[in-house]
This record gives sequence, C-alpha cells and structure tokens, in this order.
Amino acid sequence: MPSSLNYDEAVRYLLSLGRELASPQQASATKFGLENIRALTAHLGHPERRYPSAHVAGTNGKGSTAAMLASILDSAGLRTGLYTSPHLARINERIRVAGREISDEDFAAAFARVRRAIEEMLASGALAVHPTFFECVTAIAFDEFARVAVDFAVFEVGMGGRLDATNVIEPEVAVITQIAFDHENFLGNSIEQIAGEKAGIIKLGPWVVSAAENPEARAVIRARAKAQSARLIEIDESFHVKQLNSPSAREAASNSPNATRIEAIEKSTGRAIELTVPLAGRFQQRNAVTALAAARLLAERGFPITDAAIARGIANVHWPGRLERIGTRPAVYLDGAHNPAGARELLAFWDAHFAGVPIHLVYGALRDKPVDEICGLLFPRAASVILTEPCQPRALSAAALAAMTGHLARSYEVVPDPAAAFERAIHRAAPEDAVFATGSLYLIEDYRRGYANAHTSSTQRSSK
Repeated sequence: MPSSLNYDEAVRYLLSLGRELASPQQASATKFGLENIRALTAHLGHPERRYPSAHVAGTNGKGSTAAMLASILDSAGLRTGLYTSPHLARINERIRVAGREISDEDFAAAFARVRRAIEEMLASGALAVHPTFFECVTAIAFDEFARVAVDFAVFEVGMGGRLDATNVIEPEVAVITQIAFDHENFLGNSIEQIAGEKAGIIKLGPWVVSAAENPEARAVIRARAKAQSARLIEIDESFHVKQLNSPSAREAASNSPNATRIEAIEKSTGRAIELTVPLAGRFQQRNAVTALAAARLLAERGFPITDAAIARGIANVHWPGRLERIGTRPAVYLDGAHNPAGARELLAFWDAHFAGVPIHLVYGALRDKPVDEICGLLFPRAASVILTEPCQPRALSAAALAAMTGHLARSYEVVPDPAAAFERAIHRAAPEDAVFATGSLYLIEDYRRGYANAHTSSTQRSSK
C-alpha cells in the first residue's frame, strides 16, 4: 500500500471495507461494539473531545433534525460541523463545516491520518481487527472537525445508538426523534428494544430532547433519562404548535416555495416563535420543533443562540432526498421513505397535496426492508408503479420485488435500471400528474440522473 493515497484511492479503500454492512455475510461477521472506535480515537488524541457537540438518534427524522440544528448553530455565528449518513452521491456529503462539504483534498488528508493510526495500532496489536467503513469515516469526521477547530459539531447516529460508532462523544444535548420499526435484525423486534438502543446515547450530564410519540418508546426514554439523572424535554409535553399556512396542491406542484409556517408556543412560559419550515411534509414541522427545543437547551447551557437565529437557521435549511421537489409539469419528487413510518408520512403528503392527482411511483428497496407493508400502503394509491433496484449489494432485485408486491399495484412495470425507471415514469406522466421516486436513499442520485436524462431528452425533442 502506498504511503499516501489521493482522494479517489482513499474512497476506493474505504468502500473495500464494506459500505454500511453491504451484505448479510458481512453483517453476521461484524462484531458490534465501541472497542475499536474508542481505541482509535484515543490513539488520535481524542479529537471528538476538542469541541462541544450534539448527538441525534431516531428511526425517522434524525438527518433532517441534525441538519436543522446545524443550520441554527451556523446562523448563530458558530462554525459548525455536521456529520450525517448515508451519502447520496459522494462520501464528502457526510462531513460538512459551515454548510460546506469537506473538500477532496481535506478528505484524503484526514483519511491518511486515520489510516496511519490504524496501521500503527494493527501492527502493535492495539487493534485486533480493522475498523469498519463506518468507524473509519466517523473517525475522519472527528479528526477533521478538530483540525479546522469547529465551535460546535452535530453528529447523526448511523444505526441504533448504544453501539453506534458516534456514541463515544459526550454531547451537550442528546436528541431522539421518532422511533419506529427498522433494522430489526440489529436493534430488536419490539419498539421497547429499538427505543432502548436509541436511548443508549443518553449519558450522565447531557440534557435530552425527545420527539418520540409511541407510548412504549417514550417510557423507555423516560426510564433511561431518569437512570442517568438527565433533564428530559418531550416536545409534545413542552410545546403547542399552530400551523399558520398549508401549501395547496397547486403550490406543491409548482415552482412556488413548498414551505409551511408554524408557531411553536412553549407551554410552561407562553414563549412563542414563528418558524418557516422549507422542507415538505408534516413530519418536518415536528423535526423543526425538535431542533428548536435542542437549540434552546444549548442557549441555556451558555451558547449564543437567539430565537432569531433559530428561525433563520430553520428557514435556511436544505436537506436533499426527503420529499425533495426537483421538477414541475409533472411535479417530480424524490423521497427516501425506506420503512413503514416513512411510507405513512409520504401517503399523508399525497392526501394533503395530491388528492385526485394521478401519481406515478418509482420504487426500489433493499432486501432487509418490510417491502410488503410499505408497498401495501403506497401501491394502491398510485396510478402506476415502476419497480426498480438500487445499485447496491443489499438491493432486492426488481424481479423479486415484482413477485412479492406486484399484486398490490393497479399496474406495474419492471425496469431494473433506476435512471431508466425514472425516465419511464416521467415520460408516462401527463403535465398535471405527479411522479414520486422512493424506497431507498441509495436510489436518490440515480433518480436525479434519470430526471436529468429525461429533461434533456424532452428538451431535445421539443427543439426538433
């Protein structure tokens, strides 16, 4: 192995470790725990301790909430690091400072520092096995945020919480978003078990914000917070939310901003704040209130965060791949709904904004997802369904997906290539229809390319 690698070589090396448990065989061979990441961060001089941080876990909404909180902190004048997963197109998306992705050069340099530490530890026996892809990228984020001296960092949990590689941080505030069934093979087969894994980010000292609605999940989080003597803010107990506007179906399908204005009123004090939430979907309003609650706790802990900065940060947030509108006539949306809870939110969005509008659905999924339940929710509502598959080792083939779920659709086609599937849906849709592509975040960039191809083809045809 050369002494140093350029960016492309660094990415290839990391992907060779197996991106986020790329296969069931890798998953069964992986020992989950914090031993590797603890040893690695110690060898690096504990970069994760050189800045204050926030930790965000949950089944749905954790990425959006983390992005909102980081945007608030940036708006407050704090140089903020944001670490999220997975990425849509490039690995750099996972590591951002002041809203900007890490550069290729800085990523390669951070990778070199982490790889050098790993090689030294493997040679000395301090590490028994090579860290996983996610452990390595997490260590790169820790190291890079320390190198550039961020004022604050926000970390999104990769999976679960208790044994996630990010859980070596000692955050100022821990945030838990909605909890639902997902990753049952790793986190447990009951809501209580899954909530217990998420609540594992609650430690002695940090304050906690919970947006969990499920009563069993709330009980688990409350018990964990009490055991850790942690102050707990539950947003349903603490805030009353009024919706000040509701974008119409025409706005949802046009170039008009698909933003919602809400007023969040703190029940104990009557303190109110008006927020403009630019991300589509009712669940994003809940995520905004969760970020608001976390920001106010940080303000209590001495960070210079005003309500004006909170409102500005939420209004300016951008988070791709979650009910992201990328086209009009027909309305074209991308959404990474990968579990039943996400599918229910997508269905609610259709009911609120696209009642009576023919919807052409492009759907692909991974093998470990409950596709029968997800498709049972979405397929009957769609005018047509095109089944595809992510370009990912864990993908469920489009043919297998059709055999499992085709009977749920009014009509369906099988188009394995995601970009071609997306292009087919757009060609099929009338100008007043809507196209939604969903099922897995791993498909989003393929969908974008598909839309670009279709848009280019349409433009070329119209110019002839």
